[in-house]
Amino acid sequence: MEKSLHDQLPQPDPQHPITDEEIEQHRWAQLESADHSLLDGPDSRVRDLCTLIRVTWDLFRGFRTLHFAGPCVTVFGSARTQPGSQYYEMARKMGEACARLGFTVLTGGGPGIMRAGNQGAYEAGGRSLGVNIELPFEQHLNPFVQRSVTMKYFFTRKVVLVKYSYAFIVLPGGAGTLDEMFETMTLIQTGKLKQFPIILMGKDYWQPLMDFVYRMAEEGTISPQDPELIFFTDDIEDAAAHLQRHAVRQFGLKRKKLPKPIRLLGEKSFMSWVKNTRDASR
Repeated sequence: MEKSLHDQLPQPDPQHPITDEEIEQHRWAQLESADHSLLDGPDSRVRDLCTLIRVTWDLFRGFRTLHFAGPCVTVFGSARTQPGSQYYEMARKMGEACARLGFTVLTGGGPGIMRAGNQGAYEAGGRSLGVNIELPFEQHLNPFVQRSVTMKYFFTRKVVLVKYSYAFIVLPGGAGTLDEMFETMTLIQTGKLKQFPIILMGKDYWQPLMDFVYRMAEEGTISPQDPELIFFTDDIEDAAAHLQRHAVRQFGLKRKKLPKPIRLLGEKSFMSWVKNTRDASR
């Protein structure tokens, strides 16, 4: 894999002080991406203002793109899961089940579990959306996304993935999946988000994690009822029934006529996205 500019910088030697040239090289490495400049500590007022504008624009684009998404279910999971594997098929079937319940399936738009969730919804005739992320190594949108937006920052992306969803389905994944699941759980736990269901699928993979969640409850680091926020199953029918009971019925979700888009705000009706996507795939 090609090294980034940051990786190519000389490593500090404790026996020799850092030179002005090395400091300048580091400064340019921090400017290589928006995330570097955001997380690089205090900066000038002008650059901080520019960062605020970029963050606001990122959220604005996300909100406008998904304004007509309807009630969503967000699917989290690894981008490295291969088509045809056990967990890929589980995610695909779950995406299909969500679509049949009337939900729009929302994912990170990339490969692996994200692709599987979008594929299941798309093949069932449902709505399929993706919220992609700019990375040094480009993450391509999967072919089953009908409408997408590409975000600059991970934290703005997570806001959008959570904002439009009434339930969250978590399949096997890595550090990013853990981050997404526990941040969502924390928002529910602290009352910042309604008690939307979290469905954890992949028992063989996640059992040690669930054991640890119950251990935290035993140790008193989380509330005794917090583990119950997670519905742990591998059964598609049980997961769909849980969605029906704790998302559809609990929040009174029902099909309704969507408001008309406002062209001045760059809005576009969802049905026109679906039509254009299916026409292009013929």
